[in-house]
Amino acid sequence: MRRWLVRGGLALLAALVLLVGYGVLIEPRLVLDDERHAVELPRLPAGSDPLEVAVLADMQIGMWWANTGMVARAVERVVEAEPDVVLLGGDFVYHAGPDVEPEVTAAMDLLSPLLDSGVPTYAVLGNHDHASGAADELTTVLEDAGVPVLLNESEPVPGVEALHVVGVGPSRPGLADVDQALAGLPETAPRVVLMHNPTAFPEMPAGSAPLTVAGHTHCGQIALPGLPNWSYLGLTEEEEVVVDGWAPAGYGADGNALFVTCGLGFSLVPVRVNAPPQVVFFELTPPD
Repeated sequence: MRRWLVRGGLALLAALVLLVGYGVLIEPRLVLDDERHAVELPRLPAGSDPLEVAVLADMQIGMWWANTGMVARAVERVVEAEPDVVLLGGDFVYHAGPDVEPEVTAAMDLLSPLLDSGVPTYAVLGNHDHASGAADELTTVLEDAGVPVLLNESEPVPGVEALHVVGVGPSRPGLADVDQALAGLPETAPRVVLMHNPTAFPEMPAGSAPLTVAGHTHCGQIALPGLPNWSYLGLTEEEEVVVDGWAPAGYGADGNALFVTCGLGFSLVPVRVNAPPQVVFFELTPPD
């Protein structure tokens, strides 16, 4: 009996070592999930050509053993795809030291192929960008590079079928203001809503956010099969989040839809299991 217990314990230990090795060395650094979704976007003019929108989020530069190689690969994937619009979903940095410039510079270097490509690109900041004290620096360098950083505001995409990008501020640290974000948006404008925290999504009025994209959750980062899509993820006791992919029916107001990307980087530990780094593409077409 004791022999079987020892063998069972060793087998469990070996399985755990393999799982940790996979979660540290394989999935986050070699596996890039390329998600593609077709979306009929209300208010797009009839007969419009399809529009491709790419989404990247949660680079988390400054996290120990940051996933910079995968970030570079994801940026390259987006540039090669030549989308019509790129959306950057925040948390460019993780936690900067007293001098935020090295991490901001590293993030911008990784994004440089995209910034040089000329593809219209829009960004929101995330909770780590603000908590690390890098928000002002990031806003300056991104906007100097031609990337509007949207804090509860909208911007039209030049020459792209009157498409607008609506950017909602991060719920943490309490900067989300949905009413302000929608205030300058023409009611008839086709739009994509970009936010960092998915918890701001239920505040969107009915029909105002037919396609919303968010990040922040890292898809749980360690997501065991069979667990439900709803999770607190230890973020706070009060914060209910949609972990990944399309939010379930009934989450948010009528006529609104939310997709949460797994992002690219890490939080707390450099591990991903069943939650690979992700780049997402949406093909937008007018409703039938």
